[in-house]
Amino acid sequence: MRFFPFKILILCLLLPPVLYVFSVQYLEQRLKVTYLEEVKDVYIGDTPSLFDGTVSIKDAVDKNITRYLQSKWPLKWGLKLNVVVTTRQGKILFPAIFGSPRESLTSQAPMQVASENYRLLNEGLIVHINIELEHGKPISILILFTYIGLALLFMYFFTRRAIKHTKKAEIEKTKMIDRLLERENRSTEVLKTLGMKRVELKNRYNEIKKELEDEITKASRNEDGMIEEIVALEEEINRNIDLQQEQQKEINDLKGEIQKSGKDGAKGQEKTLKGAASVKRRLNTLYKNILINKKAVSGFINLPEDMKIKCEEVIHQLNENSDYVMVKRKVFSKKSRETVLEVLFAYKGRLYFRKSKDQHVEILTIGTKNTQLKDLDFIDRL
Repeated sequence: MRFFPFKILILCLLLPPVLYVFSVQYLEQRLKVTYLEEVKDVYIGDTPSLFDGTVSIKDAVDKNITRYLQSKWPLKWGLKLNVVVTTRQGKILFPAIFGSPRESLTSQAPMQVASENYRLLNEGLIVHINIELEHGKPISILILFTYIGLALLFMYFFTRRAIKHTKKAEIEKTKMIDRLLERENRSTEVLKTLGMKRVELKNRYNEIKKELEDEITKASRNEDGMIEEIVALEEEINRNIDLQQEQQKEINDLKGEIQKSGKDGAKGQEKTLKGAASVKRRLNTLYKNILINKKAVSGFINLPEDMKIKCEEVIHQLNENSDYVMVKRKVFSKKSRETVLEVLFAYKGRLYFRKSKDQHVEILTIGTKNTQLKDLDFIDRL
């Protein structure tokens, strides 16, 4: 499997026997220490019977150790326990071995037995234990199967996780394949569309190429006609030059006439100035509550007679009460923060005024729609 590490498999195969060997050795060492202490506690047994000579120490050791070995259930399940008890001089007391025929036939006196027992106890006894866990027995099989079961459980865990990861990878792979198929379908549709556009562009290219060839043919055919038109245009230009010279001559004649009539114009301008002064005196006399700028007087004079009447009606309203005058909009000067109000009259007429801090009204300029730009420029330059 992709998600199952090979080293885990090797570990699960090799670890149970290795752990089994170390566990057997460790168990033998631990049991040897434990059983040695237990044998030392029980192998002598009842000391009064030894000192009165009723039982020899050899029989007591044999009886006590045999009873102890029979009480241990591990010995029945595959644990091999060898116990050897000797004196300091190396005489074996357990396991019991046959003595000489003379000793077996001759019974000893209790005092002699007690004396021998006392001597051996005083000399000291040595207990030797050898423990061996036999292979193929229930205990060793249980230990081995325990480690094999743990290894199988460990492999099951990793196998299940590997299967889970494999399923997840398969799902992701399936999703990716679906996305790629969808992209392939979209790309196929785009290719079809591009193919159709390519055919259209090719047809359009052929049409344009044909039109260009036609235009080139027409241009080659019309080249002679264009040369004739150029010649005709040159003749027309020469005629225009002649006309310009004639018009320049007329302009010079007109300038002479204008110079002659200059004196008459000066007299008319003087008359106009006198009329403006008269109009200003009349307005100042009639409308004492407002101020009228010279620019407003000049614009008033240039109005037609019907518009003058409508304009003077607005001036009368400003003189009486400026709040009743209908204002079209507010005009803001570019160079100052003052606000100038615009009033319409006679549809095309324009009157501009402003209020001072003491609420006095000043008419700045009067004009028409045609002079509006000049009037607004005058207001900006105030």
